[in-house]
Amino acid sequence: MGRGDLTDAEWERLRPFLPAGNRRCGRWRDHRQVIDGILHRVRTGVHWRDLHERFGPWKTVHERHRLWSADGTWERLLQRVQTEADAAGDIDGDITVDSTIVRAHQHAAGARTDPPPALDPKGGAGPGEHRDETPWQSLVARLAEVVREARASAARAAASPPRSV
Repeated sequence: MGRGDLTDAEWERLRPFLPAGNRRCGRWRDHRQVIDGILHRVRTGVHWRDLHERFGPWKTVHERHRLWSADGTWERLLQRVQTEADAAGDIDGDITVDSTIVRAHQHAAGARTDPPPALDPKGGAGPGEHRDETPWQSLVARLAEVVREARASAARAAASPPRSV
């Protein structure tokens, strides 16, 4: 198991909500292996082609992420996991508001338009490595990160000019 992979407790909570088949032919590759690859890609920002072999073929991981983003599977997984976590009492209603102001340097105007990949603000441990988090909280945070990345990717695709064939 890699550093950012799903823990056994997270996997047991997520597994009942996963789709059973791919509606086409054959069986899907192991969901856990592919989801670990997707989480690794979202966390690190590595190119799909540079995914480690332990996640399976990069095309399989990319295609599953693309299909689940397009058909709303990631959104449904997040909603179901949040509902279960709320029923278990692992989600609290606390909201944190940060009132700091960060000013950009005058030469920062016109920088890249795409946001950089999300990094852990504490700089150290990634999601699921905090000892005080429950498996539900960690899983909700990870799925929320995948959903944000899927939404951003869809927004970039919608804003780009259509490709000619």
